[in-house]
Amino acid sequence: MVKISKLSDAEKIRICRIYWLTGFAMLPLVWVINVVWFFRYAFKKETTVPEVRTYVIRSAIGAVVYLAGFFAWVAIYQLYRGDWGETAWSLALLIPTGKI
Repeated sequence: MVKISKLSDAEKIRICRIYWLTGFAMLPLVWVINVVWFFRYAFKKETTVPEVRTYVIRSAIGAVVYLAGFFAWVAIYQLYRGDWGETAWSLALLIPTGKI
């Protein structure tokens, strides 16, 4: 595995941008990884790369927005699925069988 600290600034920017774009494929974990890996190069004064900072901030915002939307959907589905009738059953991945 390549150490990020040994890469040139251009390579850091390229990798950070690739991770940011990959997050748009409904993979918010990639955005979280991008924030964690490149945080030092975005916000520490001695190693700051301005373009990396842009992608790290965008990745953090994207991850927060995606996860907030996901948790809102889960809450709405859990609260209102009984009222949705057949539609809720068609959205369910696991349909319980048997009797309670």
